[in-house]
Amino acid sequence: MSLKKINTVLAAAFVLFILWFGTEYILSPEIPAPGYGLPSWPSGDGGGFLVVKGIRDVVMALVLGVLLVTGQRRALGWALMVEALAAYGDMANVLAHHGSVGTALGVHCLTATLMLGNGLLITRETRRSAAAPATSAPQPA
Repeated sequence: MSLKKINTVLAAAFVLFILWFGTEYILSPEIPAPGYGLPSWPSGDGGGFLVVKGIRDVVMALVLGVLLVTGQRRALGWALMVEALAAYGDMANVLAHHGSVGTALGVHCLTATLMLGNGLLITRETRRSAAAPATSAPQPA
């Protein structure tokens, strides 16, 4: 299997996973929230912040999906690397609030690192085609 196909499958998996996860946070945040890694459920009306996380995830997935479907591979690679920062931020949030270290590292850090790696591979794949010299038409003498 070619590097391009592997990168495409990984990117598509990220799009579907992030879209599914974000939709869960919007529709029924009480289901995925315990797996986020924080030690306690938000008090008062804090549950609304879980919907914010869901909206963020859905929008991130849509950005990646549009870039994937339209064939903007170099932009897709960069977007994956930038969006990995959100997952690293989730990891830092869990650790800063004395949440589960296992979830912080095994879910958020692993996801971010895989996204970063996929983004790097895609930019490496596209760098080769971008660096290829353009052929020019012969100039009249």
